[in-house]
Amino acid sequence: MEFLPAYSPDYNLIELVWHSAKEYIAHREFENKEELAQVVNNLLNEGGLTINWSKRFKNKGDLVSVM
Repeated sequence: MEFLPAYSPDYNLIELVWHSAKEYIAHREFENKEELAQVVNNLLNEGGLTINWSKRFKNKGDLVSVM
């Protein structure tokens, strides 16, 4: 077990998921909330989101590889 600092989004893999989802949704127009909900459901629950797991995070000047 490794303890992380209280605020350490660079080490939290869910942040990469949220970043990828927001990137996919950004600058798109939806007709209504239901359409947006359907896209989010497809991305997060049905495997529609492609995540670049080899992305590198920057944390306090050190690069951490996510693999």
